[in-house]
Amino acid sequence: MLIGVPKEIKTHEYRVGLTPSSVRELVHHGHSVIVQTNAGGGIDFGDDRYRAAGAEIVSSAQEIFDRAEMVVKVKEPQPDECRMLRRGQVLFTYLHLAPDPRQTELLMKSGCVAIAYETVTDARGGLPLLAPMSEVAGRMSIQCGAHCLEKIQGGRGMLLGGVPGVPAAKVVVLGGGVVGTNAARMAMGLEAHVTVIDKSLQRLKELDLQFGAELNTIYSTVDAIEEHVTGADLVIGAVLVPGAAAPRLVTRAMIAKMKPGSVVVDVAIDQGGCFETSKPTTHDNPTYVVDGVVHYCVANMPGGVARTSTFALNNATLPFALALADKGYRRACLDDPHLREGLNVHSGQVTNKPVAEALGLNYVPTEVVLRAA
Repeated sequence: MLIGVPKEIKTHEYRVGLTPSSVRELVHHGHSVIVQTNAGGGIDFGDDRYRAAGAEIVSSAQEIFDRAEMVVKVKEPQPDECRMLRRGQVLFTYLHLAPDPRQTELLMKSGCVAIAYETVTDARGGLPLLAPMSEVAGRMSIQCGAHCLEKIQGGRGMLLGGVPGVPAAKVVVLGGGVVGTNAARMAMGLEAHVTVIDKSLQRLKELDLQFGAELNTIYSTVDAIEEHVTGADLVIGAVLVPGAAAPRLVTRAMIAKMKPGSVVVDVAIDQGGCFETSKPTTHDNPTYVVDGVVHYCVANMPGGVARTSTFALNNATLPFALALADKGYRRACLDDPHLREGLNVHSGQVTNKPVAEALGLNYVPTEVVLRAA
């Protein structure tokens, strides 16, 4: 198979779909790889390293999309990239379609086979290709939130962990999954007062056993969310409904009751966000203020630590990329029900039920389209 890796074009996105090591592995399996020049330059993966791994360097994204049978990216394709996709071409990347009707429309129109990292599952019910970026984003959320709490950034002027004789900041984490767990771990490491709110009693028990008395665990209700969010200095939005739009757990009225200079970090912004006041931002201009509360809603947070993120992502995606290349997408998806869950759009049809429901589109089961392919 001929696999293409374009340079990411989203604002301040320096991650790359395949590392030189991943390219070498694919070449070892008998495949050909073309990489757009300087695709990994931002994280010290120069063109010579890709050549040494066996890749061909090409000058433009257009050539990548024209020649490749499978395109491997990191972020969702931007409109110009969507228009370069063609019928039957495999796209393997993050998509986050539920809050993005325009991208969904363009992917359907292209006729491509779009497989989303974020909906691939595993035998334990997890999301193995989303998990590494969730780990990064969860840890970054505290780093970014702590920075935003500084007075010069518009925050309350608080040190997250306080100092002897001065109270530490109150951090509330909405959601106890991968993002929430990593956020809580980092916040506790900085000696903040940390509360995790989740609707799963089993997950709360697991967090209690993992962290003990250092962590306050609360069952999720509207009352509990309002009480803890309005009293918090930093709130991390870490909720996830796989494939679907994130639930809006925090209302504008709750935001208005928060202390001036408090901070919210919406890690769920890729799926539409879990604060009513959330809107996507970029690393160029990451924050804005609503009712005196600083909002950090960068839609590609892990891009801020692109080198770490690229290695972590490739560790997870490479086995699936190899399966797609070795077997072809149809056989790979038929053989692996977990990879099959990643199929979101196929030849103009939406094959992920939560995405279809979120966007009001017709849903066609993956088994149906794969049998017909």
